[in-house]
Amino acid sequence: MNGTTTPTVSVKGLWKIFGPAEHRLVGSADEALTSAELRQRHASTVAVRDVSFDVQPGEVFVVMGLSGSGKSTLIRCLTRLIEPTRGEILLDGEDIRKADAVRLRELRRRRFSMVFQHFGLLPHRRVIDNIAFGLEIRGDDKPTRYARAQEMLSLVGLEGHAGSYPDQLSGGMQQRVGLARALAVDPEVMFFDEPFSALDPLIRRDMQNEVLRLHHEVGKTMVFITHDLAEALKLGDHVVIMRDGLIVQAGRPEDLVGAPADDYVADFVRDVPKSHVLTLRWVMREARPDDQLDGPEFPPRTVIRTAVHAAAATDKPIRVVDDGRLLGVVDRAQILAAIAGLEDG
Repeated sequence: MNGTTTPTVSVKGLWKIFGPAEHRLVGSADEALTSAELRQRHASTVAVRDVSFDVQPGEVFVVMGLSGSGKSTLIRCLTRLIEPTRGEILLDGEDIRKADAVRLRELRRRRFSMVFQHFGLLPHRRVIDNIAFGLEIRGDDKPTRYARAQEMLSLVGLEGHAGSYPDQLSGGMQQRVGLARALAVDPEVMFFDEPFSALDPLIRRDMQNEVLRLHHEVGKTMVFITHDLAEALKLGDHVVIMRDGLIVQAGRPEDLVGAPADDYVADFVRDVPKSHVLTLRWVMREARPDDQLDGPEFPPRTVIRTAVHAAAATDKPIRVVDDGRLLGVVDRAQILAAIAGLEDG
C-alpha cells in the first residue's frame, strides 16, 4: 500500500460478539480471554476480535480462513447484514454503522453489492429480469434497466440466455447471472462471500478467471471471502488470513508465501509452489555499475516462474521496471538459485 490514496473501505477496531455478554465484554478485563474461556465464563463467542484493515480503490482484497475463523461474519458486518458490536466501517469516509435504515438501503442499492455462495436468483424470473432486479428496486425506468441488464449479460458472456430461467442454467452460468446482477447497479464495492465454493473444480477455476477478467475490465474494488488458499493467492492483490476472529497476517500474496508470520500461516502455505507466487520484486537486487541494463524487462509483480525462460536465454540481468523506473535487477544465477531454494524449502 502506498498510503497516498484514501481507502475505499476502512475498518477500525471491529468486534462482533454473539451471546449475552456482547455489550459488556469489549473494554473489560475479560476481552482478552480465549474463545473457550469466553464460552465457559460468559456463554458468548467472539467471532471478530478487534479487526482493522484498509481496502484501496480498485483492489481485490481477499479475506481467507478456515471454517470458524470469523471471515463470513466479518463480511456480513461490513454490509450490516449482521450488526457489529463495536468499531468503525468507513466507505469513503462515511461510517456505515451510523447509517439509519433509509441510508443503509440507499448504500446497498447504489454504493455496494453482494455476491454469495447461494446465487439467490428469482426462479420465476428470466435471466434478464434477475439481472435488472436491483435496478428495478432502485426505481430505474424499464428501458434504462433492461438496456443496462443486456449490457451486463454481454459482459459476463451470457448472450442468448436473456429469456432463460435459472433452472435452465448450469451452476456456473447461474453464478455469472449473480455477477451480472451485482455489476448492474454499478457499485463502488463488490462483496463476495465464498461465491464459488459450491461449484465443481473446473467451473470454479473458470469463475475465478471470470472475476479476474471482470476486475481488469471494470476495475471495481472487491472484497472476497474464501477458505481456499489457492483461490486467495490467485485473486488477491492483498490477502488477510484470519484465525479465531483475529487477523494473523496481512499482505501481498508473496508476503504470505515468502515470509509467513507464524507456524499457522507457514503450515497453510507449506505446499504452495513458491515460484508460482513469489515475484521478481521479492528476489531483485539493486543494479550495479557493471550490470548490462539492456536485458529483458518485466514489471515487479511478475512471478518468478514466468521469467525463467527469459533469464535462461540471456547472460544479461532482467530489469525490474515499474512505470518506466528501474527498481532493480535479477540475473540468471539468482533466479535459478531462488527457484531451487524455494522449492526445496
